[in-house]
Amino acid sequence: MGRVYKAEFRHEAVRLALSSVLSRERIARDLGIGSSTLKKWIRYENERLRRENLLLQEERELLKKANTVLREPKVVRFAFISRYNGPLSRKRVCRLFGVSDRGFRAWRRSPVCARKRQDDILMVHIRAIHAQSRRSYGRPRMTEELRAAGLSVGHRRVGRLMRENAIRVVRTRRFKVTTNSSHKHSIEPNLLGQDFSAPALNQKWTADITYIWTCEGWVYLAVVLDLFSRRVIGWNLEVRMTAGLATTALQRAIALRQPPPGCIHHADRGSQYCSEAYRKLLSAHGFLVSMSRKENCWDNAVTESFFKTLKAELLWRQAWMTRQDVEQAITSYINDFYNPQRLHSALQWKSFLDYERNAP
Repeated sequence: MGRVYKAEFRHEAVRLALSSVLSRERIARDLGIGSSTLKKWIRYENERLRRENLLLQEERELLKKANTVLREPKVVRFAFISRYNGPLSRKRVCRLFGVSDRGFRAWRRSPVCARKRQDDILMVHIRAIHAQSRRSYGRPRMTEELRAAGLSVGHRRVGRLMRENAIRVVRTRRFKVTTNSSHKHSIEPNLLGQDFSAPALNQKWTADITYIWTCEGWVYLAVVLDLFSRRVIGWNLEVRMTAGLATTALQRAIALRQPPPGCIHHADRGSQYCSEAYRKLLSAHGFLVSMSRKENCWDNAVTESFFKTLKAELLWRQAWMTRQDVEQAITSYINDFYNPQRLHSALQWKSFLDYERNAP
C-alpha cells in the first residue's frame, strides 16, 4: 500500500468515524483495522486541524502587519521575510508575499553592495526626519535636512528613496482668504509694496487672521510675523473675530521683541486692524501703519503663506473636536516645530531661530 494511498485511507476513515452514526468499533471492524488504531488516527487528525487553524490565524495576523510591504518591491519583501521568526515555514511565508523560496535564498546569498548599505542608512534618517517634520518635508527640504546632518546626498537620490518607500507629503486643500473691509474706519496706504525683505529684526511686521472649524464651532487665529526671519512672534486664538483677537496677538509680539519706533506694521483692511484700539496700540509704540490694497491678498502673501502651511501640515489632517484641542496643537506646532525646526527655502534652508542668531 503506497504512502499516498495510506494517507487517503486514513483521512477517509477518520471522516467516516466523525460523521457516521455507527460506533467507532463497528467502523474499525468493517475497515479491517483495530479500534485503537482508528482512535489514534482521529487524535492525529484533530491535532493536525488545530495546528492548521493556528497557522491560518498566524497568516492573517502577518498579512495585517505587512499590508504595506505587499506593495513594495521584491527586495523589501525579502527583507521582511528574513526578519520573520514565527511558526510559519519560510516557503509558506514566501507564497503569502508573492515571491519564490528560491528567489529568497538567492537574495540572501548575494552580498549587499555598498550603495544599498548607504541607502539603508539614509532611509533611517529620512524616516526620522519625516516623522519629526510631521510628514511635511518633500524632496528639497528633506535633502537639505540630510545635508545639515552631515550626509552627502543629492535631490534625485532622496526623491528615489522617498518614492520607493512610499514617503509622501500630505497634500491638502487650497487656502481661502476672508477679510471684512466693509467698515467706516480710515484706511492707510500700502507702505510695504510687496517688498517682503527686511534688513534686520523688527523692521517690518505683518499680521493677519484666519479661521478654523471644530465640532464646538469656529475658532479664530491672529498672528504677527517678523519679515526678517518670517518667524511667528505673536499669536492669539479666540472664539470671536473681534479687535481684541488681533490686539492681544500684537501685544504679545511687542512684549517679546520691544520693537524700536519706525517699524512697519502691515495688515489687511479688516475691521480688527482698523479699529481704534488697535490703532492706539500701534501709535503708542511708534509703528508705521501699512495696509493691503482692496481685495489683493498678494500684498500680505507671507502671512497668507504661513496660514496655508499651518493648515496643510496640521489643521487639515484631522477633524478637531474641541477648541482646546486646536489651541494645544497650534501651540505645539509653532513653539516646537515651525519656529525652531522647520527649514525654509527663503532663509537658505535654515530655521527661523538659526537664521536670527546671525541677525544684525
